Amino acid sequence: MQPLVLLNCVGLTPRHLGPHTPNLSRLAREGFAKPLAPALPAVTTTAQVSMLTGVDPEQHGIVANGWYFRDLNEILLWRQSEKLVQAPHVWEGRPWKVLKHFWWYAMNTGTAAMVTPRPVYHHDGSKSPDFYAWPPDLRETLLKNHETFPLFNFWGPTAGPQSTRWIAQSFITAWDHQKPDLGLCYLPHLDYDLQRYGPEGAHLAGNLAEIDACAGRIIDHVQAGGAQVMVVSEYGIAPVQDAAFPNRALREAGMLSVSTNAAGELIDPGMSKAFAVCDHQLAHVYVKDPRDLAKVRDCLSSLRGVERVYSDKERAELGLNHPRSGELIITAKQGWWFAYDYWLQDALKPDFAQAVEIHKKPGYDPRELFFDPNGGKLRAAKALLRKKLGLRYVLAPCPLDARLVKGSHGLAPLLPEDGPILIASSRALEAVNAHHHRDVAKLIIAALTRLG
Repeated sequence: MQPLVLLNCVGLTPRHLGPHTPNLSRLAREGFAKPLAPALPAVTTTAQVSMLTGVDPEQHGIVANGWYFRDLNEILLWRQSEKLVQAPHVWEGRPWKVLKHFWWYAMNTGTAAMVTPRPVYHHDGSKSPDFYAWPPDLRETLLKNHETFPLFNFWGPTAGPQSTRWIAQSFITAWDHQKPDLGLCYLPHLDYDLQRYGPEGAHLAGNLAEIDACAGRIIDHVQAGGAQVMVVSEYGIAPVQDAAFPNRALREAGMLSVSTNAAGELIDPGMSKAFAVCDHQLAHVYVKDPRDLAKVRDCLSSLRGVERVYSDKERAELGLNHPRSGELIITAKQGWWFAYDYWLQDALKPDFAQAVEIHKKPGYDPRELFFDPNGGKLRAAKALLRKKLGLRYVLAPCPLDARLVKGSHGLAPLLPEDGPILIASSRALEAVNAHHHRDVAKLIIAALTRLG
């Protein structure tokens, strides 16, 4: 069997192939490249699971990066257990050795090897960079060769190329250590500045060169050992100018309830008639009583920035007719994204509102990629000084201004060249009729069977 490496270059589109991406462009010339239609919402976990199962989210259950767990009465994003996936992965029932390297849902996995970000949350409330790896000797090897994963360059205001370089270099080590049949590697760097500053501008060329260099190191190494390579992406970044606030609209309409404690105002999901879990340009809206559906739909239909409200079986048009989905789903107009904010006065905002806090916020927040222009770096420096002195601190460097965000995703692209891409080193795979994220599963099977 000829092994296969599947690289996920987040944010890469067909339009990006060219002078700034010599390694990826060479791979496309040797094999082929084509656009892919995204699974919806076009977000990380939904896209990745759709590619690895070959079905839509209404079959595999990953309806967004997070959702409302009704039985727990909690909004949870970025869970890590593979058992949340409700459809079989492409390798299940096959004798393939699989390495998952920073692909999502890596914990509690059935693969032979995996590496995933896993911070240490200390008892005193502090957080340290770390990663989890299986088997244990793989972790020891990665630590010896690459030291600790630079977590604070993986997300937040200091997110940058350092994390992608570490992932690329450590994947090569893990590939050689494990010798898998299928290796999955996630390279996130291109995503950061395109969300910060938009899909076009002076920042683009350098970011393309950086992701191309990281991908190129892996491509050269594994091809020298006889492996096939495929490159995919989850979405393209679309320009945005402003955000809509569905939770504020629902609160003003008397539908969303909050509780208040020392941390500030918090959404009270169980006592709310309706609330939205926002994920980029799509939001799941959970409505407690079916008799309120029409009122909630009217409220959100009239909200500036909302393109459409989907209800009941209409959710199937998005591939999202699943029990985990909201009773209603809203999509954003071009140029808009959905912010999770629900408080009506900044003085009452929760203490995590301006923090990098992906697990407490009841929705995705791209403002975490910025330092607040109004003193964010100074607040961060003061908090870190208190940390060094052994004092309690609140690290809140991020802004509340949603207009700072210039790029978003979640919807199908207006043009195919602005959406996800597929690049394959083998021209023989072009015979597989692949045009959608879910078709990547067919390509993996073809690469590891018919070509093996």
